[in-house]
Amino acid sequence: MKIVVLADTHSRMLPGQVAHDLSQCDLIIHAGDICDENMLQEIENLNDVEAVYGNMDNSVLRDRLPQRLVLRCEGVRIGVVHGDGAPDQLLDHIQEEFEAEDVDVVIFGHSHEPMNKKIGERLFFNPGSPNDNIFAPYCSYGILEIDGNHIKADIIKVK
Repeated sequence: MKIVVLADTHSRMLPGQVAHDLSQCDLIIHAGDICDENMLQEIENLNDVEAVYGNMDNSVLRDRLPQRLVLRCEGVRIGVVHGDGAPDQLLDHIQEEFEAEDVDVVIFGHSHEPMNKKIGERLFFNPGSPNDNIFAPYCSYGILEIDGNHIKADIIKVK
């Protein structure tokens, strides 16, 4: 199973590279800050989407999307939340959010800074932003490849 992971798209045009990968995967997971329903519709037109709302999302998205969710993809449990607060405390907040959950991967956004880091038995994965490099060294998104219980996670730089 191939999952493309997005966050912090902020209603900005998606680069062609990203749109292509979105149309070629099995599932899209968006970790919030989509910002408006038109951007969500654009992404949904490309493939199946699971998403949460972020701090910048409008009231329509907040009514439609959950703040957090847990998915099962093959044998892997994935927790998704946008995140909040100061960047230097974000990971602490994310870890606390899923501390009591039985998840293998935690996907989050908010900081625009990509992360692909295993802490203990859990993978913490922030895809960055595919179209906004404020607070980040480059624009990026993520790809998770799941085969049974095996997870391969990559951060993809937008060219």
